[in-house]
Amino acid sequence: MHRPGDGQPPTTPAGRRTGLLLFWLYVALYGGFMALVLVRPDLLSKRPFGGVNLAIAYGMGLIAAAFLLAVVYMVLRSDRSGG
Repeated sequence: MHRPGDGQPPTTPAGRRTGLLLFWLYVALYGGFMALVLVRPDLLSKRPFGGVNLAIAYGMGLIAAAFLLAVVYMVLRSDRSGG
């Protein structure tokens, strides 16, 4: 929660919507991974990226996506806060 003087811009309804949209996008990416684990685990052992199996590549992609979505949110939030 925002407190005056804490150095953080107040949360707005638009900021909350953006955060939730990015959260649900990540949930969909993670859900795709879980669906592969449940429905087609044989695909995760394939090695389409030069010796790295799909399970590792997808997992690393999830970590990268989380970082990217956090950066996107930070950039969008700083644009709306005016600085």
